[in-house]
Amino acid sequence: MPLDIAVIGGNTGIGLSVVRLLARDGHRVHLAARNPGEAGALSASVRPFDAASPVGLAWPERLDGLAYFPGTIALKPFHRMTDEDFRRDLQVNFFGAVEALRSALPALKATGSASVVLFSTVAVAQGMPMHSGIAAAKGALEGLARSLAAEWAPTVRVNLIAPGLTDTPLAAPLLNADAKREAAAKRHPLQRVGTPDQVAELAAWLLGPGSAFMTGQVLRPDGGLSSVRTFA
Repeated sequence: MPLDIAVIGGNTGIGLSVVRLLARDGHRVHLAARNPGEAGALSASVRPFDAASPVGLAWPERLDGLAYFPGTIALKPFHRMTDEDFRRDLQVNFFGAVEALRSALPALKATGSASVVLFSTVAVAQGMPMHSGIAAAKGALEGLARSLAAEWAPTVRVNLIAPGLTDTPLAAPLLNADAKREAAAKRHPLQRVGTPDQVAELAAWLLGPGSAFMTGQVLRPDGGLSSVRTFA
């Protein structure tokens, strides 16, 4: 049965992979993005959305799910992080999600069995240097998601995905040379970085009925970085 899924920021990377999967499986994607690109051509409807300055969004009367993809990767040592740096990380990753969820809540509740998927980062569970801004913002998002999972049960499920480094346009500055890519891969027990399609498969499953008995969880496709130690 086709689902109606709101996708925020699905124009590149993991978000675009999710849109492709949903469209392939016959679901209706209602996209909100600053630059729709290919995702716009695959969507049932498109509306403008900028996470840096979000405005109210109008959705269909019923939504089976929502996925929020906007994010930031601006890595700096703490002593160089300005208030504006912290505000931007919070705005895009946290407050943008709050606005999207607030606007979609009536439509999500109308179905009686909707699913929300938000994105965190491995840097919340695994302390990493120069990640103070993004870790703080995504940590706030994880707290919000668990609270909403409790508050909205049983009609709306809320889960998070916390990937490790994934080969997306957002992460391009961290992977734009062979030496950087090799070093990044070696930091993971599985000796590689993730791909958008691998994470998208997990997101699509969370949005569908197969995950109907799961809420309030943080799933970690991070190559084992947050939980496994290997020895040479």
